[in-house]
Amino acid sequence: MQPRPRMIPEATVARLAVYLRVLAGLSGGGRSHVSSQELASAAGVNPAGLRKDLSYLGPCGVRGVGYAVPALRERLARALGVEQQRACVLVGMGNLGSALAGYAGFGSRGFTFVGLLDADPARVGDLVGDTTVRPVEDLEAVVAEHGVTIAVVTTPAEVAQSVCDRLVAAGVRSIVNFAPQALTVPAGVDVRQVDLSVELQVLAFLDQQKGVQLVPDTVPTDLTAVGVAR
Repeated sequence: MQPRPRMIPEATVARLAVYLRVLAGLSGGGRSHVSSQELASAAGVNPAGLRKDLSYLGPCGVRGVGYAVPALRERLARALGVEQQRACVLVGMGNLGSALAGYAGFGSRGFTFVGLLDADPARVGDLVGDTTVRPVEDLEAVVAEHGVTIAVVTTPAEVAQSVCDRLVAAGVRSIVNFAPQALTVPAGVDVRQVDLSVELQVLAFLDQQKGVQLVPDTVPTDLTAVGVAR
């Protein structure tokens, strides 16, 4: 009897995707093996955490030798479901949407934008890569034609929910949302919220905290120097 596959926590899945990216770079550089220390360092995790994450895939490495880059890359791709091309649509062809649609890295990771959609007639007909921007009214037709289950939303906040509703009704089950608006979806639909302004605010806070930590916390021995009476 085949053992049931272990459920992989979402946080671990995110790190597995990082490991896959690192391995792709190593493979491109002609590397055949990598140690857990090197792979962990490149991914920004500790070796123990790396080994725990990879344990969800079953035995992977050899003690004293490390991991075979091609084999581990293949196993990660299979586990993440990116060993085959997946059709995606992108709705909202502003500056951010156009930049994402033109990024060649998605194709090498198994994702192809089969539909680029926008509500602005001035954008319709533009060619981004090999794909022509279509009117947002064609959303349902594009999803049905290509069997799309993944979508990227880069629309203004005020229309993001209505676009999301249409995507879900058309059969999309996974959405990456760049719009600064939380989306409400039914059970069975996954949403990944990417808010760049929030990430920048977090970094600003962390940078500020570093500055605070650099300020000495000693008290002057001469309290009169700061206007405090003895």
